[in-house]
Amino acid sequence: MKSAVETLNPTRVRLTVEVPFEELKDSLDAAYKKINQQVTVKGFRKGKIPARVIDQRFGRGAVLEEAVNDALPKFYTEAVNEAELNPLGQPEVDITELKDGETLNFTAEVDIRPALEIPDYSGIEVEVDAVEVTDEDIEKSVEQLRERFASTSPVERAAEDGDVVTIDLVAKVDGEVLEDGIADGVSYTIGSGELLDGIDDAVKGLEAGGEATFTSELKGGSAAGQEAEVTVKVTQVAARELPELDDEFAQLASEFDTLDELKADSRKRLADMKTYDQATQAQERVLEKLLELVEVPVPEKLLEDEINTRKHNLEHHQLGQMGLDLEKYLEIQGKTAEEFEAETKEAAVKGIKTQFVLDELVKVEKLNVNQEELTEHLMRRAASSGMSPDQFAQAVVEGGQVPLLVGEVARGKALAVVVEAATVKDTNGELVDLDDEDEDATEAAEAAAESTDAADEEKSEG
Repeated sequence: MKSAVETLNPTRVRLTVEVPFEELKDSLDAAYKKINQQVTVKGFRKGKIPARVIDQRFGRGAVLEEAVNDALPKFYTEAVNEAELNPLGQPEVDITELKDGETLNFTAEVDIRPALEIPDYSGIEVEVDAVEVTDEDIEKSVEQLRERFASTSPVERAAEDGDVVTIDLVAKVDGEVLEDGIADGVSYTIGSGELLDGIDDAVKGLEAGGEATFTSELKGGSAAGQEAEVTVKVTQVAARELPELDDEFAQLASEFDTLDELKADSRKRLADMKTYDQATQAQERVLEKLLELVEVPVPEKLLEDEINTRKHNLEHHQLGQMGLDLEKYLEIQGKTAEEFEAETKEAAVKGIKTQFVLDELVKVEKLNVNQEELTEHLMRRAASSGMSPDQFAQAVVEGGQVPLLVGEVARGKALAVVVEAATVKDTNGELVDLDDEDEDATEAAEAAAESTDAADEEKSEG
């Protein structure tokens, strides 16, 4: 077999392959054997039909077609390996010449990973938010905890902001009560915004037994997105009473004995959260700077597939669970279809470029993933998926997704290397040392890599 490579553009090549006919012998033998098992000829036992009889009865062309279909993947793979290519997706194969007893010639066009030059990234500088926990932050945190321990007691007065009302609802569309448009005994906190638009104005000022009718767009159910006439009846008004902020509250709401200890713990938790956010921000901004330094051509077919995948996941998974279609989602977001298309393309391009660059860094820096790192990553992914680690691991193995997870971890490590080499300062001008937050930084880096698996998925299909 002889092969040659022609570069069509930085992300696509054409392989020209010439195969001497004798190299098709194994595939021809397999073709005769397969046809032997599928057909019957009077006078011959099944599986014992001579090749010349098969040629006479069914045509030599059918045998050649079967043999070529069997041989092409093997010769294509040999040509790819010989040229040391990294193909993405399936090739477009064209048989240019097939002479019985002489030769098989074919071409194969395929997208490839572009060759990248990783420049010196040690000069990258980024700014991130400073980790500052104010007294106001503490007060807000404690107040939220206090709200969770609020009690309610019925009152004989008109409903006000912050009250908890018990209500019955009836929704009509075009004058007809919806099958799922009746709800009794619903508990609602006025001002929470958790039910229908317009309900706050409808119930405020009503006492127990009072009714009001208003128009609102339904957020879910059989008539989601439609305008409905909603009748609401208040059956009870209850005032919310917040507990006193004292040591007794601290003992009620936490494992601490004093309010001061509770506040100190809140300060620490908020600082930890902001530190994690800071590490995530550093990863994202360093990645943006890195991508600016590297020229990354993007294969058109890969980009098209990635855009379609993102749209499919949004429409059929995320929006489907929310009872929305794309049109309604765009209306809520205040975006046009053109803006959505542009944003989706931009995100897809960034995802592909990120994977290409970080994968190249993995090779340049000779980074490996050990079993412990893979297990830790699997545990985090399982937790975010809502599955047990065992269930998630089984799904990963059965789906042949282990290489994808290894790739995520490796890319996370590559990005962490770049962040470590970069200069990170906070908004106060202070240097940020992420070494003390290795675990947070690693998680953030892996998260940045998780959404960039388009090329790996394409390659696994190829």
